[in-house]
Amino acid sequence: MRRLCLILACIAVVLGLGTTLPAFAQSPFSPQSPEAAEEPAGEAPARLPADSVRVLVDTIEDPDSRAALLELLRQVAAGTEETDAAAAASSVEVEEPTQATRVADGLSDYAQAIAETATDLTQRALSSFRGLTGVATGRIAVDWERFGDAALRLAIVAGVTFAAYYLVRLFARRLFDAVARAAGGRTFVGTLVGLVVLAVVDEAAVLFAWAAGYVFALTTGEAGGININQSLFLNAFLVVETIKVVLRMILSPTRGELRIIGMSDKAAGYWYFWTSRLVGLIGYGFLLFVPIVNINVSFFAGRGLRMLIALLATGMAIFVILHSRREVAGAIQRFGHRMGSFGRSAAAVLARLWHAAAILYVLVFFVIWLSRPGEALSYMISATLQSFAAIVLAAIVMALISRMITGGISLPEDVKARLPLLESRLNRLVPTILKVVRFVLLALVVLAILHAWRVIDVLAWADDEAGAAFLGGLTSAAIVALVATAIWLAMSSWIDYRLNPSFGKVPTARERTLLSLFKNAFTIAVILFGSMIALSEIGVDIGPLLAGAGVLGLAIGFGAQKLVQDIITGIFIQFENAMNEGDVVAVGGISGVVEKLTVRSVSLRDIDGIYHLIPFSSVDSVSNFMRGFGYHKAEIGVAYRENIADVKAHMHIAFDRLMETEHGPKILEPLDMHGVTEFADSAVMVRARIKTRPGDQWAVGRAYNEILKEVFDEASIEIPFPHMTLWWGEDKKGDAPPLRVRRARDTEAAALPAEPTEPEGEARQSTPDVGTEHSADVTGREG
Repeated sequence: MRRLCLILACIAVVLGLGTTLPAFAQSPFSPQSPEAAEEPAGEAPARLPADSVRVLVDTIEDPDSRAALLELLRQVAAGTEETDAAAAASSVEVEEPTQATRVADGLSDYAQAIAETATDLTQRALSSFRGLTGVATGRIAVDWERFGDAALRLAIVAGVTFAAYYLVRLFARRLFDAVARAAGGRTFVGTLVGLVVLAVVDEAAVLFAWAAGYVFALTTGEAGGININQSLFLNAFLVVETIKVVLRMILSPTRGELRIIGMSDKAAGYWYFWTSRLVGLIGYGFLLFVPIVNINVSFFAGRGLRMLIALLATGMAIFVILHSRREVAGAIQRFGHRMGSFGRSAAAVLARLWHAAAILYVLVFFVIWLSRPGEALSYMISATLQSFAAIVLAAIVMALISRMITGGISLPEDVKARLPLLESRLNRLVPTILKVVRFVLLALVVLAILHAWRVIDVLAWADDEAGAAFLGGLTSAAIVALVATAIWLAMSSWIDYRLNPSFGKVPTARERTLLSLFKNAFTIAVILFGSMIALSEIGVDIGPLLAGAGVLGLAIGFGAQKLVQDIITGIFIQFENAMNEGDVVAVGGISGVVEKLTVRSVSLRDIDGIYHLIPFSSVDSVSNFMRGFGYHKAEIGVAYRENIADVKAHMHIAFDRLMETEHGPKILEPLDMHGVTEFADSAVMVRARIKTRPGDQWAVGRAYNEILKEVFDEASIEIPFPHMTLWWGEDKKGDAPPLRVRRARDTEAAALPAEPTEPEGEARQSTPDVGTEHSADVTGREG
């Protein structure tokens, strides 16, 4: 019994059933033969197959294989000893490792397992070709006569089967054409029905040819039986040609009117040509030629042939991917243009990277097949379908969410009337919500793909204490973020409602200012506290952050004295209610309307529309023109000859007319007459004052000036303009001294150039005689 177990262990090692690292045992890349996958664990074999004995004999006869077998046995023995030592050492109490140590150890074990697996796979690939080289060099004996007889019988059955298949398809061509004409160019359902009918007829031809080959093999075989080689061919023919039927149904390479996918005839023919060749190579290679070589030549030769076919199929797939890279990228981009912005972005990324992903997929398939031939196909199909389902489900969820909020969020009219800014505020949050949802879906898709390909066991990690804590922290942080956003929206909406003059009490300028400042401070507080709580929920120690913030604030306090001065001055200005939003003030030598107030600065808009931002550190005083009431100071200049009492009376007349206009309700008191205030160079200044509501003094003053000009014009009261009077004085009798004007002598006039001749018809100006005296009052006006 011990000898039997030793023989079975040797066979298991040769066929790749040796154990690997426990941490990597469940990985799809860990080496395992199909026989080990199919044999139930814990069952002892009842008998030893003859094929296994032949394999063991071939292994022992081959020097290289015998040396490799001995080396593997030594490794297994060493691994057993190491396992026992590790079990003994585990009984000793050790200090529990930290999280960083566990992560480092896990990464180290994983890297070591990958390196050992890569080495083992390389050895397997090299040893697979030794069988072919053994047959070529004659080290492995082959019964070529028996092999030739089996190949001849197989060729006859294959010829009969293919001949029957092509004859049936030739006779069914008219039926194919009729169905294509009836269903082509119709509705989608009609085209689909036509494709199903053609596929059924095509599959019937495959079944008929398979049955014909089977009947021929039975009737020509010995004792009415069928040869194993012929049975392998017929099974391979049925599988391969059925897959080709499905490919013809999808691509329709010769019947473009029945093609349901957007593809040209050239592209459809190209893809069918290469995919059918690839299916034929893999199907007939693995299902026919490899088993025949295993039975009639050698197991090692069959394994080498299997490796050669896999390499050829991998190279052919990579060639097709690279050759059609641009065409497929263009098709992906055209498909993405019909989708939204997210679809276009995803299509652009996929168009650039699809060939790399496809090549990686082919290489992964090859490596998994090399390590576990029996499980490779089922594993790849399962992982691919799960990955595809995760991607499609995420795309559907994202499309539904995008469609639900496309065009923004619309609120009822009564809500918009009470909270006019809530809808726009919610719509500003929509892009952020979409980004968060896309990130979460992307993370879930990545985790689902990693779980499907058995890179990470997400479910086991989620059940683990560390994984559960991490997921719980993320969920708590997300809830904190949602609650903080809801609190901010509620507070901002309440402030908007309080500032809405259409509902409730009309807010004063002071209330508007304080509520705006409170809104800014509350937003900063919500962001800070929400961020701190969210970080603490995901496991971040916020104690050092708070300490660092205190140190940073102290450093800023010492280094940014102007900023501190701005804030302190701004706090006192707000505390003393020096100005509010909407007030007209003079600050820092600039006058304008207060548009915005913060703790650090004030923003003014002057009469020219210029926007001024003034920090409070540069403010020495604040002049507010809108506190309580306002005055228009009417200081009017009249000529010296006018009667002052008459001027005052007409100023009252102008004020009475002003009271009858739309500006009357703005005036709080009767005209306050001050009288003569100054004797100016050209006018006597008479001043009056009008008391108005705050902010109305400028409009009232402009209207009063217009009316006063009309009243003065009606009364012929002169409003002087700048002029100059030249006066030579007078004596007590009232006589003015003479104004003497002299004319140059004739001799002096003769020395001067002759005057030009005056045109005929013009009068010559007369000149007084020399010595004549004149007395005149010369007055000149300027302007």
